[in-house]
Parts: sequence; structure tokens; C-alpha cells
Amino acid sequence: MKILATVGREDIAVVYIAGTGDGKLIEFTESIQPPLPREEKWVLTVSTLFGCPVRCLICDAASAYRGKLSEDQMISQIVHVVSNRYPDGRVPVKKFKIQFARMGEPSFNENVLRVLELLPELFDAPGLIPSLSSIAPAGTDRFFSRLLSIKKKLYPRRFQLQFSLHTTDTSARDRLIPATKWPFEKIAEYGRAFYDERGRKITLNFALADGWPVDPSVLLSHFDPDLFLIKIVPVNPTRRAVRNNIASAIPGRRGEAVIKALRDAGYEVIPSIGEPEENRIGSNCGQYVTAYQETRECLADGYTYELQRR
Repeated sequence: MKILATVGREDIAVVYIAGTGDGKLIEFTESIQPPLPREEKWVLTVSTLFGCPVRCLICDAASAYRGKLSEDQMISQIVHVVSNRYPDGRVPVKKFKIQFARMGEPSFNENVLRVLELLPELFDAPGLIPSLSSIAPAGTDRFFSRLLSIKKKLYPRRFQLQFSLHTTDTSARDRLIPATKWPFEKIAEYGRAFYDERGRKITLNFALADGWPVDPSVLLSHFDPDLFLIKIVPVNPTRRAVRNNIASAIPGRRGEAVIKALRDAGYEVIPSIGEPEENRIGSNCGQYVTAYQETRECLADGYTYELQRR
């Protein structure tokens, strides 16, 4: 793997663009969460696929799909960033999160599971928190069964599992995420098996958009608030979101109303708006700097930083 370019700011987030030697490109990121210093929280976001075959309406990684990353290619992303900051492999960070969520649906690549098995051996990182974000595609039962075993064995209290739902309307969900997916009943069943009362709740993620319903009563009919929490994030300013006329409902009154309704229903709700500068850098989930650089489509609030080529 060779780093071809970077974009971003050391005090917020950096996107790394790398070539794998066969003409393919990958992206991975590191970020902090101001005002917290890096020693308190540091997040690495790793790609698992070359692009993504799902083609979600708000995600620029859907612009192309060229296959799965190998175990070594995923580990190389992590090692590159860690070695820049902590060359001895000791990571003295209270919350050191490695998210399998940059490019690609991770459950389509079983090499992710091997990387999860190896992480504790690669670094001296007491604060390590693996994080996996999924749309819960159909046909991935074997992946999730193995993931459950790995979590119980290696990360009983420090694993963050997130299912990206985005709306409680199943027809709207199918339009937004055009792939065959687990129904809510199956996600809830898996979440009950995955949950450990000593660990973290399962996250249900909603990129809150105008016109996409989020109904607390639908969620309550499937997802126990004692086991599941809700994360509300904006729809990031991506090329595909703009093309598909999908506008974010947060910040704004509708977002505030949805958050209140979910809390009134008994859910723990985490509004995660993040730093606006991350949109301009292109480091947020659902964004894909390489696709922008190829087209140079104008976005008001995204991809405004220039690549620093190596």
C-alpha cells in the first residue's frame, strides 16, 4: 500500500488516499473529537471494500465497486496511522476506536473477522474499541454468527455494533438502501443475542433526512430501549445526496422533535452532528474524496479542501 495523497487538518481529521499496487484506490481516516484531545478519544475509520455495491442514495462510496480488501490491506491502513502517532505500537488513548465503516459494507467481507481477531495482538491498546457499522444485508448470517463469537471471546465489554436504518418506513428504507436486508425483527433478534449487560447497547443509526419517517412506536415494537440506543446524525453533503434531493433534517426543528419523541419513548438518544469542518474535509461516513476529485462537482459544504499529493 502506498499513500498517494492526504486531505484534512491534524486537529480535526485527515483522510488518507492510498494505492494498492493493482490500480485500485482506498481511503481511510483518523479523527479526534474537539475539545477532547487525542489521548482521550481517537477514531480510525477503515475501508473494507473497494467502493460499495449497495449504492445507498446518500453515500458517495457507491460510485463504483471493485472487490474486497484483503486482511493485510485492512491491517495496513490501521498500522500506517498508528505508526505515525505511536511508532512503538503502544496506544495510550482512553477511547481508541477502530471503525469498519469508511468504504464498503463490512459484512460482505469475511476478512474483517480475521482482522478483528488479530487486533489485540497488533497493538498495546487498553482503550481499543472495535466498531462495525452495517445495513444488515440478507445472506450475511455466517458473518454475523462468527462476529458474535469473536465479540464474546475478545471484546465482551468494548465492542460497538451499529445498524444503519435511517428510517422506520420499510418502503423508504428500501429506496434509500437498495439491497435486500434483514427485517427489523431479525436485527432485533440478533441484537438481543449480541447484547451483554456489562457492555454497550446496540446502536440504531439514523441519518435524519426530510421526508424519511422515524416513528418511535415502530421502533418500540421491535427494539427494547434497555438493549438498543439511537444515534441521530445529519445527512452529509455528498454528491449522491444532492443528486437525489435528500436534505438533512438536522440541525433544525424536525430533528429536535424526533429526538424528543424518541427520548419520550424511553430511548437513549445520541445526537451526533460532529464538526462542520469534517464535511469540508470529506472525512465523514458516506463521503468519498476520490469520487469528488474525479468529477469536481460543486458542493456548498463538502469537499472544499485540496488534496496534498505525495
